[in-house]
Amino acid sequence: MNTTTRENPQLAPARTHSGTHPQQDPLKLAVIVASNRRGRFAPVIVRWFVRHAQQRDDLDVTLVDLADLDLPTALGSAAPEGLAAVSATLAQADAFVVVTPEYNHSYPAALKSLIDWHYAQWHAKPVAFVSYGGVSGGLRAVEHLRQVFAELHATTVRDTVSFHNAHGDFDGEGHHKDPAGCDAAAKALLDRLTWWGHALRNARSERPYAA
Repeated sequence: MNTTTRENPQLAPARTHSGTHPQQDPLKLAVIVASNRRGRFAPVIVRWFVRHAQQRDDLDVTLVDLADLDLPTALGSAAPEGLAAVSATLAQADAFVVVTPEYNHSYPAALKSLIDWHYAQWHAKPVAFVSYGGVSGGLRAVEHLRQVFAELHATTVRDTVSFHNAHGDFDGEGHHKDPAGCDAAAKALLDRLTWWGHALRNARSERPYAA
């Protein structure tokens, strides 16, 4: 797997391929890990999702883990040099998946900082969401994020994967205890994300996006 920062080996299973569109160049998919808190549950969710994404030949997966970034909260006119690598990764990406918990009815501050330090990197690209939390499954965070990404000229995918009371859903090896439903949800999310990814990449190549 490609990474933009120091890679946590536990987040990087071996890559395999069994996708559906070998005739097209793979989409560059950036999977953004939104939580940077100590003792986070994010690695379990991310490993599960990345396994699904890496089984496809139509995706080239890069992990952007906010726990590995020093994100300044005081914004300026240009991103600091320390964000150059992640800025390049976002610019090169054709599509994004945000893996986010829900904090106090919304999403983590580190994710807002990453979003706000960038602008054109999000334009005319699809964004999908994998969320987790308590009874809400992180869906309130996703609804807030849809508004934010709309302001940044990104297209959010309707289909989500949401884990309610997520800590009890996975076994000690990070496998979902009842995978049928969530596996189908992951496939639907990736199918629609790749459709939008190819459509928007083709459109951007034919005509620069007018922001």
